[in-house]
Amino acid sequence: MYEVAFEDLLISRLGEPQFDTEQVLGRKVEGMLDNDRILFHRHLSDVSGYAQKQQKIPVVELAGPRSRLFFKPQDTRIGIVTCGGLCPGLNTIIRSIVYTADQYYGIKTVYGFRYGYSGLNPQVGQPPLPLDTNLVDNIHMQGGTILGSSRGPQDSAVMADYLASLGINILFVVGGDGTMRGAMELAKEMEKRRQPISIIGIPKTIDNDIAFIERTFGFETAVEEATRVIAAAHMEAKGAVNGIGLVKLMGRDSGFIAANATLASCIVNFCLIPEEPFHLEKFLADLERRIRRRQHAVVVVAEGAGQDLIPAGQEDFDKSGNKRLQDIGPFLKKEIIRHFTARQLEANVRYIDPSYTIRSVAPTGDDNVFCLMLGQGAVHAAMSGRTAMVIGYRNDHYIHLPMTLVTRFRKKVEIKGRTWKTVLDTTGQADYAA
Repeated sequence: MYEVAFEDLLISRLGEPQFDTEQVLGRKVEGMLDNDRILFHRHLSDVSGYAQKQQKIPVVELAGPRSRLFFKPQDTRIGIVTCGGLCPGLNTIIRSIVYTADQYYGIKTVYGFRYGYSGLNPQVGQPPLPLDTNLVDNIHMQGGTILGSSRGPQDSAVMADYLASLGINILFVVGGDGTMRGAMELAKEMEKRRQPISIIGIPKTIDNDIAFIERTFGFETAVEEATRVIAAAHMEAKGAVNGIGLVKLMGRDSGFIAANATLASCIVNFCLIPEEPFHLEKFLADLERRIRRRQHAVVVVAEGAGQDLIPAGQEDFDKSGNKRLQDIGPFLKKEIIRHFTARQLEANVRYIDPSYTIRSVAPTGDDNVFCLMLGQGAVHAAMSGRTAMVIGYRNDHYIHLPMTLVTRFRKKVEIKGRTWKTVLDTTGQADYAA
């Protein structure tokens, strides 16, 4: 069980709400969620420990509209920034924020900052893009982000100055854990200045590895697209003598896409993920037995798997501070060919790396619905004066979580958990962690 205290889940606020929602909007609003909470933990066994220690049981706020607002809608100006790598659903998030601001609150001034945090530094970035419902009407049908994206931080003081100069009251930040750390620094800068600008995060990671959140947008689309690629690799493998379809999927530290695509396809024979180290020669011997028995095989490997097997090169880091990984795909292909050649056994390896294709596609219908709900929840939270928090999904509800909580660590596939055990059962591969 994760050690999370009641106090860890408290959401920061800019101040007390000043305006009655229904009076300001001039209409009756249904479904207010002022004091609604749900349990942070799902299982009774997780909850009972707090009661035994006479500690408050952790609960989280539900996302949704509030009866009182901190910002007066007609005076509110909004900014949106998308950071990091591309991910299906980014445009849907942008559209949802713009439409919710306009149709629910009547907010007309929305700026889209270009190419990540660089767009919040006027010395290096491009001018912001004014957004309205006409401009964003059909963007949910497209992959990518109309705002562009980039990696790397900018000085929080410079960004704060720029937001103040534009009269921005709310900034929506869409990105991964590095982006959320940058958003936390910006929120601290605002607090230090006593500058009432709300900073709301919408977690973006196609790998689904944000802590304490069950699902992130784009993940469902990634699994769907990866399943199609695996099917192609399977056909390639069956179409060649001793064919081996080798597919590298995204997953720097967490193998959720590889594991779930393996289960969705039902045709993978080996799934290799970062959470379970594997012995190279044992894997190659297992692969050889499979080829001798069935004359074809499909191998799925997450990009972060097997890093300990590859001779280390010079350490290098990207602009977000992430260590650049060694490329496990070509390494495995070379080692498979070496192993089979040494045994005078023919092997035809078909290697596929669809990473950029997958992350740039348009989202599935289900991901579009998910992004719509996240964007709506983000706007409602911001208008009530909440800040330094993210909109997430947990225990079948859209919720508020502090940024400090979701940046604690990366979520990983539980090797002793049900999903991974099902992967082992479905593939028939050895349990390399046993």
